Parts: sequence; structure tokens; C-alpha cells
Amino acid sequence: MTRHVAVLLGGWSAEREVSLVSGAAVSNALSEAGYRVTSIDVQRDVGALLTRLFPKPDVVFNALHGRYGEDGCIQGLLNILDIPYTHSGVLASALAMDKPVAKSVMAAAGIKVAEHKIVSQEELIAGSVMEPPFVVKPFNEGSSVGVHIVMEGDNYQPGEEEWNFGRTVMIEKFIPGRELTVTVIGDRALAVTEITTGQDFYDYDAKYAEGGSTHVVPAEIPKDVYDEALRISLLAHQSLGCRGVSRADIRYDGTELYMLEVNTQPGMTPTSLVPEQAAHLNISFNELVSWLVENAANDDQ
Repeated sequence: MTRHVAVLLGGWSAEREVSLVSGAAVSNALSEAGYRVTSIDVQRDVGALLTRLFPKPDVVFNALHGRYGEDGCIQGLLNILDIPYTHSGVLASALAMDKPVAKSVMAAAGIKVAEHKIVSQEELIAGSVMEPPFVVKPFNEGSSVGVHIVMEGDNYQPGEEEWNFGRTVMIEKFIPGRELTVTVIGDRALAVTEITTGQDFYDYDAKYAEGGSTHVVPAEIPKDVYDEALRISLLAHQSLGCRGVSRADIRYDGTELYMLEVNTQPGMTPTSLVPEQAAHLNISFNELVSWLVENAANDDQ
């Protein structure tokens, strides 16, 4: 019998539009691979979602990005419903999405991370929170949403209209150098990609706009650095308790590798890094999403 896969997409986070594109690509690929697919645009109405999930599908493919879809919330609901789902479970999703906590876990595992502080809006405006350059990051957003780099001489004072990520944010020391990323699938780190962009940094537009960035895979870095990037990415995936697929973001300053964060719901858009690295190793997009479906689980399995 053909397996029924419900693809969750959309949501209401700041990454809704990206999730819609990811979900559409996944739905098409799964249909081509022979699955029976139902696409569900997730809204805040939990009752409506529960209705769409009955009769229960065999598997849920979680193509949601950002808050509520990536932070353990939807994973908890699927655990209650006893439906296997792709990507990480409740704890790993919540840990990875909370940047300060994730950094603590990775540092305890021996992975180098950037110095950081937790500050309020008032402290940031008052200044002297950290010697610039530093990076302002919301605790629990993805795709560089809300990220701002403060350079020497900047007079950054976030207004109320852009301060909508909670009472406090993380201030992180800016690591100059090269932007690297590594995909982990199961117990295997695939490849290292270097990302270059004409933007000030690899922000939301650079990630998803056509021509916003250039990806070099495999990254042209020394072999020992390349191998170390693979090692620490797999270690971060395992330390956080991730399953399925994750993507590690790393900065290389020419001497050291610094783990920035681990994404438990990496993009599956036409410009996304995970499908690109899979293709580099001759894994088609259809094979990639099919593997995720066949290895889906919930936290009781």
C-alpha cells in the first residue's frame, strides 16, 4: 500500500514564505517518488490542524521553519498523536533553537563557540555591552531573522518596531573570516560548503534571494580544517540529540573553527544548502526526502 505523507508547511513565523517554498518542493518530490501526499498549511488553529491529520497519515514531513515549527512545539503535538515525523524531536529542537543553551551544550562537548552576553534593549541602547564588532541575535529565530552586526563607530539603537523578539537578546562577538556550513544526515556529515555574498553578511535576503550568495562545495580550505568541520558538525548534531538531518553554521577565522548554530529544520528550497550538498554526493532531492520519510520517528520510538 502506498504510504501517506502529510507535509506541514507555512506556519506563522517570520520564515513562513520560505517554508511554503520548501514544503512545495518536498511535496512534489515525494509525489514523484510514489508517496501519497497531503500538503497542510499550518495556522494557529490547532483544532483545524488536528482535523487535517485525521485519519492519521503514516508519516509527517515537517517542512516548517522558525518558531513553533522548529522549536519543539509541533513535535510535541505529533508525539501526542503518535505520528512519526521527520527531523529532530522535542528536546533537540528546543535546545538547538535556544541559541545560548545550544552554545552551552556544544561548548561542553568541546566545540569552540563565540563569546556572548544576554542583554536587554535598554542595555543595548545604553552601549558598552561588548567591544564592537559584535552581532545582535534573537534567542529563537532562524534564517538570520533579526540579526544585526554592530561595527566600530556604529550607533545602533533598535526601535520598538524591530524589537519584537522578546525582552532580551544575545550579543555575540563577531568572528571575522569565512562562512562555512555542513549538512549532517543520520550519522554522516556530508560536505563542507563555503558561502560568499555581496551583502554585509549572510542574511535572510542573501540566503533566499536569487543570486544573493555563492556556494562553493567542496569548500576550498585545507584538508585538516575541512575534516575538522565535518567532525564538529557531527559532534554538535549528536550532542544536541538531533536526528534526521541538520545543518551546522561555522565561521573560520583562518586559524580556528567556531560553531555558530545548528539548524534542525534546514531549508529545502531551490537555493538551499542541504539539497546542494546531497547532490554533490550524487544523492538526488527525491532520494533525500524519501530517506527522511523512511527514517521518520517520534520521541517514543
